[in-house]
Amino acid sequence: MSTKTPAAPTTKKTQQEPRLPNPQNKKLLRTIEPYIWIAPSIILMAIFIVTPIFKVFQLSMNRVTRAGKLKGFNNFENFTSVIKDPAFSIVLKNTILWTIAVVLISTLLGFILALILNNQFKGRKVARAIVVFPWATTLVIQASAWNFIINKDYGTLNTLLRTLHIIGKNASINFTPTPTAYFAWEIACGIFVTIPFVCFCVLSGLQSIDASYYEAATVDGAGYFQKLFSITLPLVKSSLTVSTVLNIIYVFNSFPIIWTMTKGDPANRTDTLVTYLYKLAFYNGKQGEASAVSVIGFIILLMCASVYMIYTLRKGDEEL
Repeated sequence: MSTKTPAAPTTKKTQQEPRLPNPQNKKLLRTIEPYIWIAPSIILMAIFIVTPIFKVFQLSMNRVTRAGKLKGFNNFENFTSVIKDPAFSIVLKNTILWTIAVVLISTLLGFILALILNNQFKGRKVARAIVVFPWATTLVIQASAWNFIINKDYGTLNTLLRTLHIIGKNASINFTPTPTAYFAWEIACGIFVTIPFVCFCVLSGLQSIDASYYEAATVDGAGYFQKLFSITLPLVKSSLTVSTVLNIIYVFNSFPIIWTMTKGDPANRTDTLVTYLYKLAFYNGKQGEASAVSVIGFIILLMCASVYMIYTLRKGDEEL
């Protein structure tokens, strides 16, 4: 009797097919991926921008001690107290005049300077480097230099006039006889340090314009001003918009020039909202009222920037 040994079971190697990613997961990942990348920026903005703004609004509607402790909600008493202050109307008028004058004049002069620097001429690189200097120097140093220039006793402007024999050898001109005159010099200083920023914003837009546009316009017989208003201005509008909006924000919130030159004196005649709220908070200990001034400035600035941006973008869409 023969015995048969059972055959060993055969094992088949099965290859696992690769698992295809779920289309829904891929779609979800594509949706949330941009938010993952911008999450750090959002967190930083929430910590350093949104939180302080919320804190300022909170302080503006509460009674606040000199130590910064909240003593309870007081509706809009801080705003009422600020608006009733006779100095507030002067400060608000100064702020509006300061912002409009500096932004408008610096934009005009910066645009003209950019047109000049966009041309080919010997020493253009040197000229561009010189234009950068006022922008690269800190505002405190600039304001101190302007104070030194216009000083009646030892100012360089009087020294220059004596050297040119425009005034007598021992004569001196008082260039700041009134607060209005001093404020005008502060505006001049603000214009001087703002021109380079506008200039290089516009210059970047000018250099991106294709030369073929001007060549075609020349062939058609267009003059310089026709090219300026039909080609140059429309094509640098975006650069001008950016520089103007940023200038409104920077100039409105500018503190060093006013504070270094006059500290807002005498009697708030040269104050702007920023220096005025600084005095309220740190000189007078009125942090609630200072926060109210800050909120008023924030709302004014937000409205101005929003109106300008909406108008510019809407006008651009109509042209398209």
